[in-house]
Amino acid sequence: MKRTAAIAAPAMMEFVHDLLFASDALILALTGGALMVFAGFASWMDRRRSKERPIDQLERVGWVPWTTVFVLSAIMGMGLLTLSLPVLLNS
Repeated sequence: MKRTAAIAAPAMMEFVHDLLFASDALILALTGGALMVFAGFASWMDRRRSKERPIDQLERVGWVPWTTVFVLSAIMGMGLLTLSLPVLLNS
């Protein structure tokens, strides 16, 4: 167990170092990608909520507006990816 931690630690430190000194375009692209993953999760949760349920569970709808969360995170994610795309393609 100690051996795997010793192997993984330098790789993790290198990843953190690369992330600290990353360009603004790369940080925008990573944030946009994370927002798109979150939009996919929100879309899945919205589909899950809209499925038919037994009559005794109709009042258990939930309080999160998943459609709004999906739309906002998808728009922000695509916007960030669109802003970072020209710089990432040139490098």
